[in-house]
Amino acid sequence: MSSLLPVVSSHRSLAAQSLGRWLKFNFVGGVGIGVQIGALAFFRSVVQVEYLLATALAVETAVIHNFLWHERFTWRDRPAAGGRQSLVRLAKFNATNGGVSLAGNVLIMRMLVGELHLNYLIANLIAVAVCSLANFLLSDRFVFNAGFSSSDLRVRP
Repeated sequence: MSSLLPVVSSHRSLAAQSLGRWLKFNFVGGVGIGVQIGALAFFRSVVQVEYLLATALAVETAVIHNFLWHERFTWRDRPAAGGRQSLVRLAKFNATNGGVSLAGNVLIMRMLVGELHLNYLIANLIAVAVCSLANFLLSDRFVFNAGFSSSDLRVRP
């Protein structure tokens, strides 16, 4: 039984680390929601862009904001090996989190605003919440994974 204690302790430590990272991810995401809502209101109300295009522009603004904070705060224990790796991470983050957020937000906005006539700001908050868990898992396992190697940079035929 005593031989199981290090394993149990290791699992608890990993769980605590994951919980801490999840809380940081949500903190950054919470700020990102503010960035996204502000950008959406700006593009929709000030620039008077159509609501779906305004949504896409607002999501991309928040994606870039969140990437910068996640790299320096949420996953700071997994630093990029250099500028090149950071750019690869940005591309991966934009493709995964950006893709999930963009497609999810536009589809959900189309349904909630276009079909159900819900207020576009409330609908956007719902869309962000729906996409959050998938984005965390993609970030943790794919974008900021600890197992990065230079082979991730090679172009494959």
